[in-house]
Formats: sequence, C-alpha cells, structure tokens
Amino acid sequence: MSDGAGAERQVPRPQTRRSVLSAMRGRRVLPFMGIITVFVLVAVLAPWIVPFDPADQDLLARLKPPGSNVRGTLYLLGTDELGRDVFSRVIFGARISLFVAFLSVCVSTVVGTWLGLVAGFYRGAAEIVIMRSVDVVLSIPALLLAIITVAVLGPGLQNLILVLGFTRWPRYARVAYGQTLSVANMPFVRASQYVGARNGRILLRHILPNIAGPIIVVATLEFGLMILFEAGLSFLGLGVQPPTPSWGSIMSVGRNYLGTAWWIATIPGLCLFLLVLSVNLVGDDLRDRFDPRSRKR
Repeated sequence: MSDGAGAERQVPRPQTRRSVLSAMRGRRVLPFMGIITVFVLVAVLAPWIVPFDPADQDLLARLKPPGSNVRGTLYLLGTDELGRDVFSRVIFGARISLFVAFLSVCVSTVVGTWLGLVAGFYRGAAEIVIMRSVDVVLSIPALLLAIITVAVLGPGLQNLILVLGFTRWPRYARVAYGQTLSVANMPFVRASQYVGARNGRILLRHILPNIAGPIIVVATLEFGLMILFEAGLSFLGLGVQPPTPSWGSIMSVGRNYLGTAWWIATIPGLCLFLLVLSVNLVGDDLRDRFDPRSRKR
C-alpha cells in the first residue's frame, strides 16, 4: 500500500517540472519583449522625440563623433558625411523598418493563410495548383527573388512592401495547408457541414481559429526576417530611397567611413542586430508554447 501511495504521489511531478520550465522560459524572454516594445514606441513617437529633422544637413558639423557639441548643438550619436544627426536618422530608420516589416507580414499572412485554407479544405485541383505553386516559389532563394522583383518593379516603399509580402506567402500557405488537413476532418467541422453551413462560414468560424496559433508563430518569426530583408534591399539601393532614412541605407553609406566615422554604420547595425535577435527569441518561445512536442520534454 505504501509503495502504491508513493507512486501516486510521484505522478504529478513531470507536469510540475514542465510548468516550472515553461515559467522560466517565459521570464527569460521578458527582457527581449521589453526591447521590442521600446523599439515600437520609439518608432511610433519618432516625430516627437527626435531632436532634428533627419534630412537636415550641416556641412560644418559633418563626421562629428558621438557626444560632439558644435556651436552649442549636441549631437548625441554624432553626425554623418552630410552633417545629419545620426540619432534622428536611426530613430526614423526604426520607424521605416518596423513599418515595412509589419505591412509585409500582414500581406503574406493574409495571402498565404487563405490559399492554404482553400488548398487543405477543397483539395482536388485547387490543392494541386496552390501547393505546386508553393513548391516553385520556395525553390527560389527568397532574397534573390525579392531582389529580382524589386529590380523589375523599381525601388520604393510601396513596391518594397508588396515584394516582401508576395515572396514570403508560401511559408504561411504550407503551414495553413497542413493544419487545415488535420482540422477539416474533425467532428465539429463535419457536424457543421451536415447542418448545411456554408464553406466560407466553416473556414472562417471553425477552421481558421483552430489553426491561428501556428500561423501567429510563423508571422512572429517572419517579422524578424522581413526587417533583415528590408535592411538588405535598402543596403543594395533597392529599398527605401533617399532622403528617407533606413537602417540599411545608413549602413550602406557608413561602410565608406568605417575608418574615420565608425558610428555611422555601427549604431544602426547594432540596433538591427538587437531587434532581430529579440524578435527571433520571442518567436522561438511562442513556437515552444504552441508546439505539442515541446510540452512533452
């Protein structure tokens, strides 16, 4: 009897351990969630917190190091080759990067999720056409496809958002397709069909809410990738065009002055690294929480 009672008392220990590990993981990502929140607030409030217009030039104050005081004006993070305030340009660069990444993720999420739902629910010809299109697009490196498309359409903010959105939809489509296949055969979906519910209602009211978790995880991970893609295309001169500041374009100019004015390229590079790292770590935590296999560890 005592051995049986002891065994019964030991049963909840794995569950307790998983709860403790989950809480520890949550606390570890809190600082990175705070970093993301700071970047978002800075981007939203950029017009009210920057000390200078990011396009204002002062050739007498060009290439001044961080903390320089020129004619009574303090440049907290120094100036660039045209005397523009680096601090103001980095803040507005964060605004552009987050804006492009957010809208690109929205476009790719809507397009990819809807196509994945259609392919997984209707099957047949729709499944073949959509999923073979996914395979074709995924066979081309995403950055190369984005570069080619932007080069054809031309650089600019609107084209950049559309290109990034329409080159990343296959990942959402594949996830939505797989999740829809598993949910479409569940009893509550079959019951809705038997009572005469329309397919559109079933997709939006029954299937989509049940596959939203994995889609959100993919969107979070893709958000950091979109920030990198925007910076990379702007670095190559195919993204946001001057005089609009972007982290990529600032680093592109700053690489020519690494020996004499390291702060021009280094500061936006550090911001880019910190933001993408934080987004990826938060995305990894969300994936662990939504992935059933991670709960069994």
